[in-house]
Amino acid sequence: MASVNPFNLSDSEEEAERRPNETVDTERTPSDGAPGPPPGNPFSPPADAEPPTLLLSSNRTSPSGEGISVSVAATSAMAGSAETRVSVDVIAAQLIRDQYILTALEFHTELLEAGRELPRLRDYFSNPGNFERQSGTPPAKDQVLGPGGPLSEYAPGVSHVARGWYCARRNRAGSISTLDSLDFARYSDDGNRESDERVAVLEFELRKAKETIQALRANLTQAAESEVPSQERKNFKSSPEIQEPIRPLEKRALNFLVNEYLLKNEYKLSSITFSDENDDQDFELWDDVGLNIPKPPDLLQLYRNCGTPLPSPRDTVDVSVEVNFGDLPGNCIAQVPLKKPDLSQQVCMWVCMYICGCNSSMHRKLSPAFLQALLSFCRMCSDSRLGAEVSRIADSEESVMLMLGRCLPHIVPNVLLAKREELIPLILCTACLHPEPKERDQLLHILFNLIKRPDDEQRQMILTGCVAFARHVGPTRVEAELLPQCWEQINHKYPERRLLVAESCGALAPYLPKEIRSSLVLSMLQQMLAEDKADMVREAVVKSLGIIMGYIDDSDKYSQGFELMLLSLSDPSERVVSAVHQVFIPAFAAWTTELGTLQTALIPSLLARIEKLLMQGEHGLDEHKLHVFLSALQSLIPPLFAVVLQNAPFTSRAILHGDIPAIEVTRFPRPASPLQDVATIIGSREMLSALLLLYDHQLEHEGTTGWESLLWVVNQLLPQLIEIVGRINVTSSTCVHEFSRFFWRFCRTFGKIFTNTKVKPQFQEILRLSEENVDVSAGNDILTKATVPIYATGVLTCYNQEEDRKLLVGFLEDVMTTLSLSHAPLDSLKASFVELGANPVYHELLLTVLWYGVVHTSALVRCTAARMFELLVKGVNETLVAQRVVPALITLSSDPEISVRISTIPAFGTIMETVTQKELLERVKMQLASFLEDPQYQDQHSLHMEIIRTFGRVGPNAEPRFRDEFVLPHLHKLALGNNSQAVESKRIDIATQLFEAYSALSCCFISEEVMVNHFLPGLRCLRADMEQLSPEHEVILSSMIKECEIKVENRGMADAQGSMSIASSLVGEDAKTKFLSKMGQLTTSGAMLANVFQRKK
Repeated sequence: MASVNPFNLSDSEEEAERRPNETVDTERTPSDGAPGPPPGNPFSPPADAEPPTLLLSSNRTSPSGEGISVSVAATSAMAGSAETRVSVDVIAAQLIRDQYILTALEFHTELLEAGRELPRLRDYFSNPGNFERQSGTPPAKDQVLGPGGPLSEYAPGVSHVARGWYCARRNRAGSISTLDSLDFARYSDDGNRESDERVAVLEFELRKAKETIQALRANLTQAAESEVPSQERKNFKSSPEIQEPIRPLEKRALNFLVNEYLLKNEYKLSSITFSDENDDQDFELWDDVGLNIPKPPDLLQLYRNCGTPLPSPRDTVDVSVEVNFGDLPGNCIAQVPLKKPDLSQQVCMWVCMYICGCNSSMHRKLSPAFLQALLSFCRMCSDSRLGAEVSRIADSEESVMLMLGRCLPHIVPNVLLAKREELIPLILCTACLHPEPKERDQLLHILFNLIKRPDDEQRQMILTGCVAFARHVGPTRVEAELLPQCWEQINHKYPERRLLVAESCGALAPYLPKEIRSSLVLSMLQQMLAEDKADMVREAVVKSLGIIMGYIDDSDKYSQGFELMLLSLSDPSERVVSAVHQVFIPAFAAWTTELGTLQTALIPSLLARIEKLLMQGEHGLDEHKLHVFLSALQSLIPPLFAVVLQNAPFTSRAILHGDIPAIEVTRFPRPASPLQDVATIIGSREMLSALLLLYDHQLEHEGTTGWESLLWVVNQLLPQLIEIVGRINVTSSTCVHEFSRFFWRFCRTFGKIFTNTKVKPQFQEILRLSEENVDVSAGNDILTKATVPIYATGVLTCYNQEEDRKLLVGFLEDVMTTLSLSHAPLDSLKASFVELGANPVYHELLLTVLWYGVVHTSALVRCTAARMFELLVKGVNETLVAQRVVPALITLSSDPEISVRISTIPAFGTIMETVTQKELLERVKMQLASFLEDPQYQDQHSLHMEIIRTFGRVGPNAEPRFRDEFVLPHLHKLALGNNSQAVESKRIDIATQLFEAYSALSCCFISEEVMVNHFLPGLRCLRADMEQLSPEHEVILSSMIKECEIKVENRGMADAQGSMSIASSLVGEDAKTKFLSKMGQLTTSGAMLANVFQRKK
């Protein structure tokens, strides 16, 4: 709302133009009471008024002296005299005569409030001439600020004084309105005009308050200019090398100019930073500097005018308070330049010398302008943040740290991402030594956010720096400063950053307080292990958990560590599981060894879980969980052996000096990581070698008496493991392989003497090789369990010397003989052959075992040997097949017992499926043809069943020629012959087996000729059998026949269309020409060549 100043319209307009940011409280109404005191001192007279002599003359009496006594006398006179008018008038005259203007004003105000107006005072304060003649010289400092002065005495009565000034101007003539000339009754119905008048009053109060503030600024300026004692100034002049310290007011003035320069030259971010660092200063107003001096020119003007005389103060106008220096008393201007430069001039000269690099100790008599122009060729720059940093050389370690703390946040964003790791030493050193916690936190935040997606090498550099930082600052600061940075990025969107967090937790583990290590850090890693989706992050988490387990000493965390081990072992990622075995389990086992719970808690817990799993999985074993538990047990074998050595009776006798033989390279299995190396667990290879010598001697000569750790292995662990082995399913090749590998590593780790004297006897006690032990009806069927293959492949193969091989061959021959003679299932023997056959080293050994069966006197054993050849053929090379397998099978195929001959058919079929040598295939083909075409086998139902079963199994994978020329024609014959089979049971057996064979062969590509001549006729013969024997199979066969007939029809139509299209494309005289021209357009591109022969779409 526009406001009208009833006292001075022109002043109001000028102030509105010069002070656009000032606001006036326009919300107050007459009902709110008198306006509050303005933000300043309203006692200074207006700029166009001459102040009273009392306030300017130092030889006049202070109001605290004579003036006060007069006032007291007047007051008492008024209280006790009946002639009030006469006494009051005398007092008023005395006050005016002695120039106690403020006292007279207050006296006049009190009389007005009492309803007793005094004409003398009314006339005096109503006459503007009494005040317009006076000068605007401000009162002296001691008269304004001193105790008892007008300011201190009348500060509580600001509103009274303001009203006095209003009264003094109320009778002004012309267009200037006074309080008396305003008829508020006229505006009683118009609230807006009444508000305008109130605003005008408030504006006047504000202006007078600012004038008072400006008067105080003048005194403050004078005090600031003379605040350095004269003795100190003499010291600075006499010793030029000592720099005079910057004064607070000088600093604020320079800050204002610097900020103004930054804003004008679009350094907005630098200006914001500069303002934040000087939050105690308002950069919007020059008056906030606190000096009664005009605002100097900007830095650019100062630079250009460096060394030239500055404008005279008489030519400068203080626009903030509208005072002309020429209107001030002469002594206010003339004395200051004579003594020393004005503070404004000091600021200007200081900036000039700072920019130009002037040296006050210079003895040359060059003009400042010439020197400045000369130095301008140096091309220096100090008008920026960086320039200021460059020109301000650090003179102490702390100042270096402060400088780095200021500069690094600006340096980092401008460094290439690929080279930012070069900044890591600077960031870390600064973060270590910087005194401000806030700056240290910012620097560490920069460190962890230095690279958006750090690669492996960059992460290694950051981790190395973090460890160096942790070693330098100690656990407390690591917890307070580094861990929060990890916690902030635990859910970062980039996996590389989360990976950095996971790796940091492990790297910092040795330098953290133990309470934090086993609580906060452990919880962080557990959360990341359970929630993070990136395999590489979980892998790093597992490794860091292993490091934590190496330093943890809170035994209550054992159960949490055990659950973390099981959780990480169940991870779907192979790399995570690998990290568990390489790092976590060895570290966790080392901790449990110190706790004494490796043998009493950790291993028994895993065994209990395996047994529970076997009990629950009678109808379907969870092989994955079994693998998890058994692999954990396997990783615990090295620490278990280390415990046995370290707690042996001979441990104290181990001597490191002397001739200690080196450990054989093959003595231990290859460890998955250095942490699983027994030498690493023990401490050194020398110590391990010394202990192994004593260990073997103890086992061979002195026994295990008093050796509690080893007795636990022999009497508790081994029997429980053998019992578990006997309960697993022998047909599960995965379970057999897992346990075989476990026992192999177990025996190799504990050594040959331990295996021969402690492990083998326990297995042999159970596997007593006699026919009584395979009596299924009596419950003695241990030879049919997985114990056989696990003992053969896990224990007997640990050592490969001649006696060991003989023992293995003898065991397999005995098992084959015993099972054959007992008519027991051969699953355990087959499992042994499959596990051993996977390793070519044992192929010759297995062929030796089978040849033993080929020449055995019992037909049952020869049948078993023939069937075992089927398992061995797939893994044996063709040379061995030709030299050892086929001759043995041909020998068996001419065996007197028909059952032995029939047993060779699956092995012959497997050879047809896997071998590529034509001569070998022809020999097998001739042998199979003799089975089919020899009249002596015409009524051999079992032989026909085995041949059909074998054809159905190997036909889809056999050579196409063998399938088309041999398999399908003979199947057709067998199907045709089965139509005339008189025995219904045999007929349905053959029909069912033929159905399975034809179903498998229907997926193969069959030529049209074979399809028409053999495949379809065979299916029709089979359908004829199924119509009578199995109607549900007949429906399926009908659909198969129909589908095959459609294929034949479509193939014939396609061939006809293809021949027609070829013929039509070649019709015409220019067919050859077109073809040759098309070929001529081709380049060497194979793709273009292929396009020529593509059918057009």
